[in-house]
Amino acid sequence: MYYAQVNQQATHTSRVMTVTGNGQVKATPTSAQLQIEVQTQGDNVQVPQQENAIIMNQVIQSLVALGIPREQIQTTSYTITPLYQFEDGKQIFNGYEVINAVTVNVTNIDDLGLIIDTAIEHGANRIANIQFNIDHTDAYYQQALRVALQNALLKAKTIAETMHLPLQPLPIEIVEEQVNTPILYRSMVDASGNTPITQGQVAIQATVRVTYQY
Repeated sequence: MYYAQVNQQATHTSRVMTVTGNGQVKATPTSAQLQIEVQTQGDNVQVPQQENAIIMNQVIQSLVALGIPREQIQTTSYTITPLYQFEDGKQIFNGYEVINAVTVNVTNIDDLGLIIDTAIEHGANRIANIQFNIDHTDAYYQQALRVALQNALLKAKTIAETMHLPLQPLPIEIVEEQVNTPILYRSMVDASGNTPITQGQVAIQATVRVTYQY
């Protein structure tokens, strides 16, 4: 009888590990936004409306006089709210509040303190937020992404060396996680009237999930 020779090879089961890589780079802000508000109150709606319009026009004109283009000053919100107070469990009408808010885009961050002081001097009574931004965000993100990939590979190598695993350095899957680039904020101006502004730095982050075979 004739028997065919059959070569039997052990089936090799591929094993995988998945690691998360994180990367971060920091950049100095190149521009800023701030919200300037004028709040007025009165017994009837017409009086605080008119007063608010006069004050806001003064504020806007003072900012334009500093060299800020008019198109960089935009109305953010305009609200009229009835006011009430409670006495002996009863709701009593107490007039109206008018709030007019504008957003100012500032390309020269060094002028922020002067802009805030000027707005307050001309009648603004609330600075809501200062938001710092950077140009060319994508270029910084690419740097952070490169760091994240290097971080993932380093983690995989550390695991493999510690556990004595034959790591294959070429990944079989890379997933880019969604990361929102943080925006640096500064809070309201203090009551002293002094407005020193320090913008700090903005951190741009990237995260990847990488799978390796071993």
